[in-house]
Amino acid sequence: MAAAARVFTILATVVRVVCSVIAALIVIHAIFVLFEANPDNLLVEFTTGWRDTFGWFTKDLFAPSDPKIAEAINDGLAALIWVVVGSLLSKLIVRFAPAPKAKA
Repeated sequence: MAAAARVFTILATVVRVVCSVIAALIVIHAIFVLFEANPDNLLVEFTTGWRDTFGWFTKDLFAPSDPKIAEAINDGLAALIWVVVGSLLSKLIVRFAPAPKAKA
């Protein structure tokens, strides 16, 4: 049982870390947009790809008059959602981990 609990704990950690990395890449994209980074730069293109793949659900959600601010707000919201979802999923995985048997 202890081995199964460790597997669940490791899985929960992996889920949390992956979601946090996705969120971090989306935040970096927001920073690039906010400070008008060169969109043809490979690093900017890389983060744009991650944002388009994993943050599509907030694209054009809010539309203030400044497009840079709009993108930063929408990216920030997507990143926040990824962090919250990752945290909730990891807690759910740990909750379903088998409890170690009490020794008699």
